[in-house]
Amino acid sequence: MVNSLLVHEIYLSIQGESTFAGQPCAFVRLTGCDLRCSYCDTAYAFAGGKSMTVDEVVSALEALCDFTGEPGNKLPLVELTGGEPLLQKNIHPLMNRLCDMGLTVLVETSGAHDINTSDPRVRHIMDWKCPSSGESARMLAENIAHLKPTDEVKFVIGTEQDYDWAKLQLAEHQLAETCPVLFSWVEPLEAQQQDELLKPVPPGHTPITRRELVERITRDKLRVRFQLQMHKFIWPPDEKGV
Repeated sequence: MVNSLLVHEIYLSIQGESTFAGQPCAFVRLTGCDLRCSYCDTAYAFAGGKSMTVDEVVSALEALCDFTGEPGNKLPLVELTGGEPLLQKNIHPLMNRLCDMGLTVLVETSGAHDINTSDPRVRHIMDWKCPSSGESARMLAENIAHLKPTDEVKFVIGTEQDYDWAKLQLAEHQLAETCPVLFSWVEPLEAQQQDELLKPVPPGHTPITRRELVERITRDKLRVRFQLQMHKFIWPPDEKGV
């Protein structure tokens, strides 16, 4: 279908992560991802979904949120996520359309795809994969130079080795001078989330607790924002559409 996207779900919830955490947000989750991170909690979006045109996606969002209402009574925040949203070429017409509507558009991306092709008005939440993900080599190095002050870099940290590695990237690339940096603790997967397609954690890694992660951040006085996945404290960790 011309100008179509493969969409897994569209729903209204709160933003559970990033500097927008806690704010009401409309989510468009696209199908498909070319990474298989060890801790992935959305493996269900690797396949399936429904083909929708950009117009149909916008209409579905308008049915959830009063985008056309009075300025003080409309929801301005939308996140395009996945899967990996940048895998689908028609994500760009959707980005443009939502930005033209005056919305704040977040794009959750792995960092394995060129963020410089996105509408400059979008805010990337770039998940720079740490070693325990099994996918750290997939990072597109050129993306670092394309980060804007309105973007955010997220390191998902599950082991002591992840922390040391992320701290090194933070210093080497002076990320805190570029945009907000998030250190996110890996929430252990529920049994039903442990998809057989996910990569194993590399040998020699030592798990880190959320308390240990916080204590290391404060000990090292890092200029980062610690975060937990807020939605997982409200709904069951494996619940969809939240």
